[in-house]
Amino acid sequence: MNPITAFLVAACLLVGTGLAYWSAPYWAMPFLVLAILAALSVKMGNTWERYVILRLGKLHCVRGAGLFLIIPVVDNVISVIDVRIQTTAFNAEEALTRDTVPVNVDAIIFWNVHEAEKAALAITNYREAIDRVAQTSLREMIGASMLASLLSDRKVADELLKETIARKTAPWGVSVGSVEIRDVAIPVALQDAMSRQAQAEREKQARVILGSAEAAIAGKFVEAANTYAGHPAALQLRAMNIIYETTKERGATILIPSAMVDSLNPAAGTHVPAANTDNSESGPEVAWSKAAA
Repeated sequence: MNPITAFLVAACLLVGTGLAYWSAPYWAMPFLVLAILAALSVKMGNTWERYVILRLGKLHCVRGAGLFLIIPVVDNVISVIDVRIQTTAFNAEEALTRDTVPVNVDAIIFWNVHEAEKAALAITNYREAIDRVAQTSLREMIGASMLASLLSDRKVADELLKETIARKTAPWGVSVGSVEIRDVAIPVALQDAMSRQAQAEREKQARVILGSAEAAIAGKFVEAANTYAGHPAALQLRAMNIIYETTKERGATILIPSAMVDSLNPAAGTHVPAANTDNSESGPEVAWSKAAA
């Protein structure tokens, strides 16, 4: 009983009781009858409620928010429908995918009643029916999907479920706002296998990248070799630069064979035999020079 109806009933009862106490009891009877009629006739609906009313067994009207009256005995409120958005959680356990992999899927559906008349008259219990339809549609979707697409393309699966459930619940006056898959659980053994597969794919990709890098480096070496073959002076400058770079560290000492020094300075190397004619030691002995940074 809503507050307004309760107030009217209480007022009528108080007046009737007062009249019965202070005057003849028959004056109280009309107020008692009025209190009973008010309790049976005066109804008040909230903003989110819809009252489905039958008159003599036939649909009379659907009342919404506010006060309204019904005829006692003749009219009957058979259902009060909540038209707000509601949620229903559902799941599918040990459902087989298209590639015969058992999975456990949890999902949630957002829905609301847009036609209270159909929700009250077209089906016995629309809430239970929505839950059953959602579970059945989820199993159908899992059976038609591969595991990889189910794990990676959840948005597509959500839209497919929404369209399927909305098509089935539309005759009941129910609209489906959205369907969201919350979790897809696969067996532990399959998780290990998928982990090893992903690791193998990453190693394969790393090897491919490393091979491509080595091939590119080898190509650069070939280009450099061709350049140095046609320009010996460039090779000597490069060798001198390497020596300079290695002696940049403080306190580094590099021992270089004299033959290598001569090779880096062809002009000086041409005078070496002349210097050896003056009582210099002959032979293939190697002299060492010290270069300090």
